[in-house]
Amino acid sequence: MKHITNLTRWMVLTALFTLHSSLFTTRVAAQSQCGIQNTAFKSGERLTYDLYFNWKFVWFKVGQATMNTDLTTFDGKQAWRCSLVTGGNKKLDKFFTMRDTLLSYCNNDLSPLYFRKGAREGKRYYIDELWYTYPNNTCKLRMHRIDADGEEHWKDARYKDCIYDMMSIFLRARNFNSATMKVGDKIAMPISDASRLSHSWLEFRGREKFKVDDTKEKFNCLVFAFIERENGKNNELIRFFVTDDHNHIPVRLDLNLSFGSAKAFLKNYKGVRSEMTSKIK
Repeated sequence: MKHITNLTRWMVLTALFTLHSSLFTTRVAAQSQCGIQNTAFKSGERLTYDLYFNWKFVWFKVGQATMNTDLTTFDGKQAWRCSLVTGGNKKLDKFFTMRDTLLSYCNNDLSPLYFRKGAREGKRYYIDELWYTYPNNTCKLRMHRIDADGEEHWKDARYKDCIYDMMSIFLRARNFNSATMKVGDKIAMPISDASRLSHSWLEFRGREKFKVDDTKEKFNCLVFAFIERENGKNNELIRFFVTDDHNHIPVRLDLNLSFGSAKAFLKNYKGVRSEMTSKIK
């Protein structure tokens, strides 16, 4: 639990419940294998979430997160651009200052190209960057971190399997077929930042209905738990409720953080690719 420092990380991990079904049975390597056909979103999608924090059994609205996805260019080639901006208000600042911006570029097949995170967490500000290349059927990462004191760290790592970051996994993960999933199924999640590779996975917990209090909209949802293994223990860090349709949009998150518990609820969505058939009328 010591690695959990802010809401931003877990807002991005909302997508991790939906890794492609091939991860159950295969290990992937080449760039072409790191990609996946996009059937879940289109350019111009906008998602907004309200963030709530629990303090002494009282829930406070403490901020908002917005995620934008667009088709653009990167290094002169067509690419997907996904950005996430998460910010707390003064209520949250009493406990923990949070001002984070995340950015990811991916190929048309959603294989990652570049990731950047600029994060103000408490009293510190740091920057993480990742560059991806795919030499000889491997996934190579060039990692760069600027610490709060301004010190820079560079290192390289190469993996036989595909590696993702907190943003690129969001795009890939939304393209899966949940029809064959069974309660208890586990999905491996190889995610890196500029310092470490996370040993974590998702576990499918079944289907439930969920109503968003502010909008009164009700959805049929898939439910997943995000679990991380650390110091020999498995910790459930977050519970997801995701629309049971082709869009696979997270509508609710229950988060266990190092400084308390939090929730995130879908506030608004627009520019979605497919009809929201999970919505209960």
